[in-house]
Amino acid sequence: MIKSMTGFGRGELIDENRKITVEIKAVNHRYLDLNIKMPKKLNFFDNKIRGLLKNYIQRGKVDVYISYEEYLDQALLIKYNKEVAQHYMEKFNEMANQFGIVNDVNVAALSRYPDVLVTEEHPENEEQLWAHLEPVLLEATKMFVKSRETEGEQLRKDLVTKCDGMYEKVLLIEQRAPQIIEEYKAKLLEKVAELLENNTIDESRIAAEVTIYADKICVDEEIVRLKSHIKATSEALNNETESIGRKLDFIAQEMNREANTILSKSTDLSSSDTAIYLKTEIEKIREQIQNIE
Repeated sequence: MIKSMTGFGRGELIDENRKITVEIKAVNHRYLDLNIKMPKKLNFFDNKIRGLLKNYIQRGKVDVYISYEEYLDQALLIKYNKEVAQHYMEKFNEMANQFGIVNDVNVAALSRYPDVLVTEEHPENEEQLWAHLEPVLLEATKMFVKSRETEGEQLRKDLVTKCDGMYEKVLLIEQRAPQIIEEYKAKLLEKVAELLENNTIDESRIAAEVTIYADKICVDEEIVRLKSHIKATSEALNNETESIGRKLDFIAQEMNREANTILSKSTDLSSSDTAIYLKTEIEKIREQIQNIE
């Protein structure tokens, strides 16, 4: 299925211990450019996250935002350092004996001294943490891919319609080409007849002149190639399921080249207008193709 390169996806997990949110956004890019923003405690999953995303995304500038929140009573441990507290009390008693004063340090006061009580995060179980993160990441990724497919289908329909219209215009140029030569021949005969009046017209000279003119304006090869490119674009849009953005971009460049040549050779107003129309449509197609994965 054709996919757009712009898209959005979101996944979330909320349970009694944690909240995980993943958001994925993307815009056009020639290659795959993954930018992941997440808490430091998840950094060791960077390669896993990139590997998972690359299974679903081939092109685009993709921004991934991951937030992770653990509830305080579950996330932190309070550690009591007995040895540190004992050293403090020994020093306080030593000071009391030295100066003859009462050691009035209570538990609350002692607990506030450095390193007596410290908070630590629960040691993470990497497998358990990934087991929570992966489904959320997959949920966001699948929603992201779905949004790309929906927009891609709209792009496909529009591009196929444009290709059909262009093909019809190329046929008009093809049908008009012989008429242009006949009209040129008729005008040439008329002009020569006026100049020569009653003298005999050299038909061979006229035929040679018409042949030179026909060769000069001949666009048969360009028409054949342009029709072939349009068909190839339509077939790729209707049949291919892999990433085709680069392929279509190349074909569009080739179509533009053929349309330019047809326009440069055209000496007929009708054919020139049609060639200009083709160039305009090809440019629209090229712009839309930039958004296909």
